Amino acid sequence: MQLQPNHHWISNQNIVLPTVHADVEIYPEFLTVHFFVQEPLSCFFAQMNQDGGHAWEESCVEVFVESLDGSGDYCNFEFTSKGFCYAARGQDRSHRKEISAEEYAAIQRKVTPPHIDKSLISWALKVLIPAKLVGGENDLTKKTLRGNLYKCADKSETPHYLSLFPIHTEKPDFHRPEFFRDFNNVIKGSPLKIDL
Repeated sequence: MQLQPNHHWISNQNIVLPTVHADVEIYPEFLTVHFFVQEPLSCFFAQMNQDGGHAWEESCVEVFVESLDGSGDYCNFEFTSKGFCYAARGQDRSHRKEISAEEYAAIQRKVTPPHIDKSLISWALKVLIPAKLVGGENDLTKKTLRGNLYKCADKSETPHYLSLFPIHTEKPDFHRPEFFRDFNNVIKGSPLKIDL
């Protein structure tokens, strides 16, 4: 699946944008997303060296998913090109609680380091998000998962904003669960084996 820019957003106009492909797989114990990113060097920025920082300021891919416990919360998992994560839960942008160190440790990540070819940089990231972090469920395959995937880099030389499902807002805003859609309709493969 290809992430797309909203060309009505001024930030995305008159620039060369990243190309981002994502594969989503849903297993009983994990939500797995594999991102493949190719972007102009001006879009790339990487400084964070631990979980819990401002991942969205860097070259970052994000998984937002609606909580399955009926609370009305959603979870955001934001990953840098180095695999470091910022994650939180809440009902909107202003009311969120960051996950614990133990919960960060439970998120499995496999990074393909950046590779530069002329004016482009390519990198990949595969993440396995435990079911318990998506609303405490024991089997994600028995539920309908709703969410969205994103790519951004707020503090890069060329800020940009892409999403899997369209966001119809005047300015970039990923914290809009009303635009979440069903991940089950875009899954790849069948839940037989997890190979990180």
